[in-house]
Amino acid sequence: MDEQRRATATRTADAPRRHPDHRYEPRAEYAARAAADGGGRSVLEGAFALLGAVERATEAGLTRLAAECGLPKTTAYRLLEQLVELGAVERSRGGYRMGPRIFRLGQGWQPYPGLRTAARAPARRLARLTGATVGLNVLREGQTLILDQTSGDGSGTAGRLPDGVSWPWFTAAGKVLVAGAHPRLPLGPLPVAWRREADVIRDRGVAFDREEVAAGVCCVAVPVRGPNGVPLASLSLVTDPAHSLDRLVGVVQQTGRTIGALLRTR
Repeated sequence: MDEQRRATATRTADAPRRHPDHRYEPRAEYAARAAADGGGRSVLEGAFALLGAVERATEAGLTRLAAECGLPKTTAYRLLEQLVELGAVERSRGGYRMGPRIFRLGQGWQPYPGLRTAARAPARRLARLTGATVGLNVLREGQTLILDQTSGDGSGTAGRLPDGVSWPWFTAAGKVLVAGAHPRLPLGPLPVAWRREADVIRDRGVAFDREEVAAGVCCVAVPVRGPNGVPLASLSLVTDPAHSLDRLVGVVQQTGRTIGALLRTR
C-alpha cells in the first residue's frame, strides 16, 4: 500500500497542468514558466500589458510600468528590453515610450480589406473642398477608433483632435455607427432618448455633434457601407460652430457613397 501511495503521489506531481489557454504542459515546466514571468501570466500577456501601459502614459519609467501591470520589476525590465530590441518600445529620458515598429504595424490594420485605400483620395478631396478635418472611423470596444485623418486648410482649432486615436462612442462619428449596429453591441446602459435619436439617424443617414463633446468643435458624420450594405466605418467632418452642419451634409454623404462604391469594385 505504501508503495502504491508513493507511486500515486509521484504521478500526481508529474501530471500535466492545464494552462489558462487550455493547453497542457508538465507541472515542472508550468511552475518554471510561471516563476519566470511573475506569477503565471504568459509572456505575451505581460508584453501587451506593458505596451498598453506605455501607450496610456506616453512615456514612463520602469517602476511605474511594472506597478501598473502588476509585474515584478525584473520581469517588466526583461520584457521591456526585449520590446526595445524589437523596435516596439524605445528608451527615452523618462524611461520608455512607444517605438516605431508599433506605428508601422498599426498603420497596416483595417477592419475591412481596402478600406483605407478606398477612402484616401475622396477624403482628401473633401478636406480640400471644405477646409475641415475629415476622419475615417470604426467602432471597437465601445469606442470610436480613428483610422485616418486629413486636415483641411481651414480646419483651425477645430481640426486639432484630442490626443490618442479613440473617442467616446457618442460622438457623431460613433453615433452613426451605433445606430446601425447589432442591438447586442456591448456599450453598457444607453440614454433613454437614444432609441428615438437612433431612429432619426438611420432615417436621415447622418449624425451631428454640435459642441456636445468639446466646446468649439462640431461634427457631421455619415456611414460608409460595404458591399453588403452594412456600415463598415463612418466618415466624419470636423469644423467649428461658425459653419452650418446642415449645409455640409450633402457633400459628406456623397463622399461616403463614393468610398462605398470603390469598396464594391475591389
